[in-house]
Amino acid sequence: MNKQALILLFIANSVSGIAQGISMIAIPWFFAQKSMLVYFGYAYVVTNILSMFWVPVSGSIIDRFSRKKVFLILTAVIGLIIGSIAIHGLNTGGLAPWIVAAVFTITFLNYNIHYPCMYAFIQEITEPKYYSGVTSLFEIVGQSTTILSGAFAALLLEGTRNGVLKIFSFDIHLGFNVTPWTIEKIFGLDAMTYGLAFVIIAAIRYTSLSDRHSEYGSTWRRIISGFRYLKAERSVLWFGTLSYAIFIAVLLESFYLGASYVKNHLETTGDVYATSKMAYSLGAIVIGFFIRYVMRVINIPLGIIIMTLAGSVIFFILAVTKSLWIFFTMMFLIGIINAGIRISRVTYLFNNVSNQYFGRAGSVFFLFNILVRTALLGIFALPFFQASNNIIYAFIILSAVILFSAILLSIKYRSFDLKLY
Repeated sequence: MNKQALILLFIANSVSGIAQGISMIAIPWFFAQKSMLVYFGYAYVVTNILSMFWVPVSGSIIDRFSRKKVFLILTAVIGLIIGSIAIHGLNTGGLAPWIVAAVFTITFLNYNIHYPCMYAFIQEITEPKYYSGVTSLFEIVGQSTTILSGAFAALLLEGTRNGVLKIFSFDIHLGFNVTPWTIEKIFGLDAMTYGLAFVIIAAIRYTSLSDRHSEYGSTWRRIISGFRYLKAERSVLWFGTLSYAIFIAVLLESFYLGASYVKNHLETTGDVYATSKMAYSLGAIVIGFFIRYVMRVINIPLGIIIMTLAGSVIFFILAVTKSLWIFFTMMFLIGIINAGIRISRVTYLFNNVSNQYFGRAGSVFFLFNILVRTALLGIFALPFFQASNNIIYAFIILSAVILFSAILLSIKYRSFDLKLY
């Protein structure tokens, strides 16, 4: 196993992930503070539409080129763009809402290639017997950075009062005051970490452990070959698409619904919104330590069905309650469920999808994800959901969608590979 390469990959992902996480927490709250979440909802719809065209191409890129080179180009280009926007904001005294929305779109489109490329790279440089261990470790490291992002976001978004920072509604005495950061300063921090990540990725040396060859020909031809591969692997296609239900709900909550829920339903402040991301990440870290043992006694498809059903219940509870501690507890449990499903799904796909097609297969699954998410977001962006505390109805709808996916997974259960990992 390419141990040193994996360590550097994890470090690079963590370095850029902290500031990137702060930005993606700050952007929805920026619009919530300005009572412009409907505007942001439309921007999110546009972002998802762009993703529909970008995701198939990104999957083809991942399978065509060196994954290391893809990372280097991404970090350089995205870092320069966000850095330029930050400098513009600092020079002009602020950023227009459409520019802030553009940073969200750029970062989100980067996610669409970054994570599939990350998983494909991990599969390429890891021996099969270490798949579950490495994916669990990746989740633990990734969510640890999200906790730091949440803590820093709470500090930077709201600042401190008399040297006191609120985390989980507890007062933490820092002994010094911090004034809230403007969005352009947060983007500047984000851009700098991209530069550091570039240096770390450039230092990676590895030996490919996969039987993979470069594919030539047009991008369209390579995209079609990916669809044909999954058409011949129907059970993998069903598994890959249906197991994304919780992830769809989590993305909608994280980047859109959560800010409105905190502001309009819980009627509280940005530190609560940022702290909820920390609660989610704590749950993800907990399951990261134990999921390997769970997969030894429960096969992956059954485990995902159980966790999906639990997710449906949790989103319903969020809709019918109004308590900070229930909110934090449910976010903690959602962290456990989403991370547990993600680790299980990736382990399953590592064992059932050829590395030659892994990027394109992931793109097909993610394209389905985007189509469903865009349809739901088109509904949730209606002004009705931003009136009073009507955001709770969005959580009820998500609960029903997740339940429907669990039912379909149960129907297809016997067609999946049921071996233990």
